[in-house]
Amino acid sequence: MTGAQITELLAELQDMIMGSTLAKCALTDLGIQWAGWALAAAFRTEKFYDLAGSGTFILLAHLSRIWGGASHTRQKVQTGLVTAWGLRLGTFLFQRILKDGHDRRFNNVRDSPGTFFVYWSVQAAWIFMTLLPTLMLNTERRNVPLGLRDYIGWTVWGIGFATEAIADQQKWLFKRDPDNAGKFIQSGLWAYSRHPNYFGEILQWSGLWVSATSVMQGPQYLSVVSPLFVWFLLRYVSGIPILEKQALKKWGSEPAFQDYIKNTPLLWPWPKF
Repeated sequence: MTGAQITELLAELQDMIMGSTLAKCALTDLGIQWAGWALAAAFRTEKFYDLAGSGTFILLAHLSRIWGGASHTRQKVQTGLVTAWGLRLGTFLFQRILKDGHDRRFNNVRDSPGTFFVYWSVQAAWIFMTLLPTLMLNTERRNVPLGLRDYIGWTVWGIGFATEAIADQQKWLFKRDPDNAGKFIQSGLWAYSRHPNYFGEILQWSGLWVSATSVMQGPQYLSVVSPLFVWFLLRYVSGIPILEKQALKKWGSEPAFQDYIKNTPLLWPWPKF
């Protein structure tokens, strides 16, 4: 193969990659997170970490629909639901960190640019993996009529959205009450699950995957890794394990907390799973 042929082949490969909506979304995702890391490392702050994450979700959902060229009702609804999720959660988390002044996840990270880079890169992977069914949907130009899976998926999303929003608000109000200083919440949705907000989060992305399957074919069904990834991340990596460890350290010796742990499901609001 001559040098000219190699150059032509590389040019064709570059055009193919840059022409792929998924590839462009992945590159945009990485670019935003790495730019965020550069700013965060320079100012040694994590205050806009979650805001950058939720904002990237919204941006990629809309860009994928524009780049994919699809404008069917299903894509519009799916993109709108991602937007609603991102606006609510991003605003909530940003308000919370402004009030608290810091995020305990970053106590040993913000002064280490290398470790900080890993956190921002992991966020990029989380965004792309979680959003994958929606990105696939928004690149599909076939206009399959709305059906049962769409309505089931959107209903599951709605239940999840309400669950997470209510749980977050209940805990926010509980912590703002001076009478609850040093106490743990066990009222409202928190009486049925120790992490109802995470339960709602998993439901939302599961619902969006169910709706997206309405136009999926063959290997595209493997995008079920999206809700499974969300569940695994929250259940075993960055969510529940950290919070459970902190709670046990703080209240583990209290009989009331021991009783709460014993009688309240960890995640699913029904018999322990």
